[in-house]
Amino acid sequence: MNPAQPSPIVSMFPVLAIFAVFYFLVIRPQQKQQKEHEEMLSTLKKGDRVLLNGGIYGVVVSLRGQDLELKIAENVKIVAARSAVSKLANPSGQLPAEQPTQVS
Repeated sequence: MNPAQPSPIVSMFPVLAIFAVFYFLVIRPQQKQQKEHEEMLSTLKKGDRVLLNGGIYGVVVSLRGQDLELKIAENVKIVAARSAVSKLANPSGQLPAEQPTQVS
């Protein structure tokens, strides 16, 4: 007696199910996050407080195409690529509340 061979469609079902789960748990959320990041980069404006990929906080002073001029300290300005911005820290240049430092 020969055991019956399952149809090719039935044998492909686990592979298709794994791909569907992978798509909905990994690919789709990553695409959504990338789209939101690109939208944030395109809507940057003067006065926005941003965080660069290198960990530097700055306030946007001017926009020059794909570059930004950022004020990172009093009388200190740098030019950074727009793509180096990882997120908006505080919109419209609002500074976070000062937190007291403890001295031991």
